[in-house]
Amino acid sequence: MRWVPWIFAWLSIALSPAQVLQWTREQMIQYTAENPFERFDDGRPKVPEALLDRLRQLSAEDCWGVLRAAGYNNQFEGNWRILHPGKKLVGRAVTAVFMPERPDLESIIRAQFKARNFPSRGHQYVLDLLQEGDVLVVDCWGKVPGFVGNNLATYLMVATKSGGLVVDGGIRDLEDLQNVDVQIYYRFAHPDPVSNFTLVGVNVPVRIGNATVLPGDVVLGDREGVTFIPPSLVQKVVDNAIEIQIHDEWTQMKLRTGKYKSHEIYSRPRDPELIREYEEYRQRRYRELGLEPPKR
Repeated sequence: MRWVPWIFAWLSIALSPAQVLQWTREQMIQYTAENPFERFDDGRPKVPEALLDRLRQLSAEDCWGVLRAAGYNNQFEGNWRILHPGKKLVGRAVTAVFMPERPDLESIIRAQFKARNFPSRGHQYVLDLLQEGDVLVVDCWGKVPGFVGNNLATYLMVATKSGGLVVDGGIRDLEDLQNVDVQIYYRFAHPDPVSNFTLVGVNVPVRIGNATVLPGDVVLGDREGVTFIPPSLVQKVVDNAIEIQIHDEWTQMKLRTGKYKSHEIYSRPRDPELIREYEEYRQRRYRELGLEPPKR
């Protein structure tokens, strides 16, 4: 009966009207204890907007070395359909878990919503929690259709401004959604409205493909996929990305001359003269950016 402790752990999460399974503020702080930043009222980490702005200039590759070095090997998920290719998605994760509908469980959840005078279903409940800079990250086990269409995507755009949606499931109204300026990563499109689902968790850990996501993680979506960055590593990711970008600038500049074999330049130069040239370029670029070059 190995599943029993897991069940009791989840049942220990606070249950109050219209909260389903949801961490208390104390639990949120406990499970995100390495967060170095301020928090929202519910305890969710609040990575500063200035760092989110810098992350908008990065890609999955810029983040991955820091994540893997810290032991975070399950923070990326690819193979998405992207509503607006080329538009970055960056924001703070609000998480939600849905399961296939079961009548007895669904009746309890709906009773909780009714007691709170909330007239709709779980997908709109989590949408109505969103605020500026949030990205809703939803586990719909890859099956639920129509999580949002053009109307709810418009609400998503207005509520989050620069945020968006990552849904391991489907959306609809693709034609009209081309005119809604909000980024969405999704698995499939289908004209069916959302159905056959029950909301069971809000702002708790979720699984998105091969990635584990906590509320307050920073979501970075690019052409390659979606990276979920723990708040404790955001500053290090941003700082390390500068080093990567300077290295790539110099490497590509040298390769474009056509004078070198790939191994002479990439992944690092071996000739002493090229090493000296790279180091001079590196220090100059840091100072051009108004930064002091890190010691090596």
